[in-house]
Amino acid sequence: MKFLQAKFIKSAEMLSQCPDTDLAEYPLLGRSNVGKSSFINGLANHKKLAKTSNTPGKTRLINFFDFSNNFMIADLPGYGYAKVSKEAQNRWQKYLEEYLLNRRQIKSLIQLIDARHDVQKNDLQMREWVKVYNLPIITILTKMDYIPKSKTLNLVKKVEKELGGLVMPFSAIDNRYNEEILNFLINN
Repeated sequence: MKFLQAKFIKSAEMLSQCPDTDLAEYPLLGRSNVGKSSFINGLANHKKLAKTSNTPGKTRLINFFDFSNNFMIADLPGYGYAKVSKEAQNRWQKYLEEYLLNRRQIKSLIQLIDARHDVQKNDLQMREWVKVYNLPIITILTKMDYIPKSKTLNLVKKVEKELGGLVMPFSAIDNRYNEEILNFLINN
């Protein structure tokens, strides 16, 4: 199993503050507490690279992580929960939309879905928004360590049928799915 050296690059609130790089970029979309930070830490084999929290809505900026100069992952604020004002939420939405629609480095969006639950309404709404703009997207099923291995394939097929496109499992507890995900990110 190979791991890439990953490092935090910077945080940005808006497109003009994003790092100047030519690396392929993969923004993470997902509900608050779906496991975006754990996904980054798991791929990097570094438990404290991206800050994890049990409190939803902690990520407030776009956080950029460089994986051995192979690609960047952009950790975005989660959708569906935030203890902030409507004004702040509207500002995030405007800045994130500008970033997602205009950042030329983006190769594909990655939508994280919690494998323990059915696809949620706000996950489907996000997917509809992505389809409207015809953006490339894959799905990662997080928290697969809670799903019996015998049910993994059926769950992946169910989500493929519901959302379409490529669906891959992920577990932050063990690394059994990392190689397939890393190969996709490096070779996409």
